[in-house]
Amino acid sequence: MKSTSFRSAVGAVLTAALSAVVLPASAASAAENPAAAGTVDAATAQSFGRLADAVLTQRTAALLDTERSVRSAAPLAEKNVRLSAGQTRTEDTALSTLRTRKARLAALGEAYTSADTRVAVDRVRVEAGRATVQATETTTLAYKKIRGDEPATTGFQAHHRLSFAATADGKWQLTGLTSTDDGPLAVNEPSTARVAAGTTALPEATPAAISVPSRPQTKPAGSYDYTAMASYAEKYWQNYNPAYRKFNEAGGDCTNFVSQALKAGGWANKSGDSEDYRSWWYDTSYQSTSWVGANEWSWFTLDAKRATNLANVYYMGVGDVMQMDFDEDGSKDHTMLVTYRSSSGVPYLTYHSVNTYRKSVAGIIASYPNSAYYAYRT
Repeated sequence: MKSTSFRSAVGAVLTAALSAVVLPASAASAAENPAAAGTVDAATAQSFGRLADAVLTQRTAALLDTERSVRSAAPLAEKNVRLSAGQTRTEDTALSTLRTRKARLAALGEAYTSADTRVAVDRVRVEAGRATVQATETTTLAYKKIRGDEPATTGFQAHHRLSFAATADGKWQLTGLTSTDDGPLAVNEPSTARVAAGTTALPEATPAAISVPSRPQTKPAGSYDYTAMASYAEKYWQNYNPAYRKFNEAGGDCTNFVSQALKAGGWANKSGDSEDYRSWWYDTSYQSTSWVGANEWSWFTLDAKRATNLANVYYMGVGDVMQMDFDEDGSKDHTMLVTYRSSSGVPYLTYHSVNTYRKSVAGIIASYPNSAYYAYRT
C-alpha cells in the first residue's frame, strides 16, 4: 500500500505575502515581546502556516484507510506557536467525528488510500495581541480500488480563518479554526455547515432516496451534450472561467457554476424578468435569479421541463444534477453536477463552494446522512 504523502506550500507563498502585513519591531519592548506590540516576524508568520498545515493534514489523515500518525511528520507545536488547550480538545473531537465519517464511508463502499494536503497562507493581520490568518487548503485524496472502477482521485480547495492569541511570554496559541466557504462540508471538515434562509415555492421537487438500489439504472440518451457539461465542470472546478462572474461572497457559486456547465452542454437562455423563476439567462451585466439561486434553479428546471426528478441519487448519470437541503427545512442549499459515473453505478460530483472534483455521492451522504437530497435527470 502506498504510503501517505503530505506536503506544505507555506514558505514560498509567505515570503511574498508577509512583506505587506508583518511589521518590524523597532522598539526595545517590541523586540522583547513583538506579539504584545502588535507585530510578528517572518519566522513566526511561517510558524502560523506550518501549524495550519499540521492541523488540516491531521484531519485529512483521519479519513484514510490506514491512518498514519502525523504528529511526528507535522508537529502540532513549535517553539513559539502551539494549540491552546481549548483548541486541542476541539481537534480531538474533530478527529473522532472524522473517524466516524470514515466508518460511514466504508459502509457505503468507499475508502481513501492516500492524500496530499497543502496549505498556503494568504494573509496575516496582527492587532492588540491577536493574529488572524487567512489560509487556503488544497487537498487531493486517492480512492481505494474497492470495486475497481473508481476514478483515481477526488480533490477540493477550501479557505480557512485561523485565530491566534499572544501569551504573556510572547508566544502564540491557536484558539480557533473556521471555514470561510459557503456550500457543503469539505470531506475533512467536521463543523456544521451554514444553512441558507428558507424559501417555499412551487413547482416542488421530490426528494430522492440515498440507499444503494438493488438494480442500477442507466441514463438514456438525451438531447444535450452531457460530455461537454462534464468537461466544462472538470476544467473550471478550481480555476474559474473568467468569462463569468463569481458569487462566492454572495451566497455561494455552486448554482452559477452548474448553470455554466449546463449552458456548455446545450441549455439555451430563456428570456424574462430576472426575478421570475420561469426565466433562465446570463448576460454581461446581470443574470436571472434561477441562474444563481438553488431554489429558483429547481423551480425553473421543473417548470420548463428541462429536467425531471429521479427517485434515487444512484440513478444519476453524467450531466445530471444533485441538490441538497442540509437541515431538511424545505430550502435547497447546494447544487452539484455529475461529471463521472463508475461502471458499477456510483455517481461522482464536481462543484464550487467548496471547490471539489469528483466527490462520490457516497462521500457526500457520509458527511450529511440526515440531509434531504434531490436528483435531476437533465
